[in-house]
Amino acid sequence: MKVKVKSWTMAAYWSWDVKEADVCGICHVAYDGCCPDCTTPGDDCPLIWGECSHVFHMHCLVKWLDSSTNGEHCPMDRRPWKTAAAPS
Repeated sequence: MKVKVKSWTMAAYWSWDVKEADVCGICHVAYDGCCPDCTTPGDDCPLIWGECSHVFHMHCLVKWLDSSTNGEHCPMDRRPWKTAAAPS
C-alpha cells in the first residue's frame, strides 16, 4: 500500500531565554514580540542585556539612550549603561 502526501504543514515556536519579566521595560511589549518600530520579531528585533541584568529590545534602548540628556543610564535603575554578553 502506498501513501501519497498531498500537503504538509509545519509549525515551530521560539522564545528568548530571559529570566526576568516577559516585557521590555521601555515599550512594555513582550520580548517574544517586537518593538513598536519593527514588524517581525526575532533576529530583526534583538534583545540587549545590561551588566545590571536588565533586558530591553535593542531598538528601544538605542532610542532611550539617544534621547537621554543625562548620559547613558539604564532606564530601570539609572546606573550607567554597560552592555553585557547575552546568556548562553
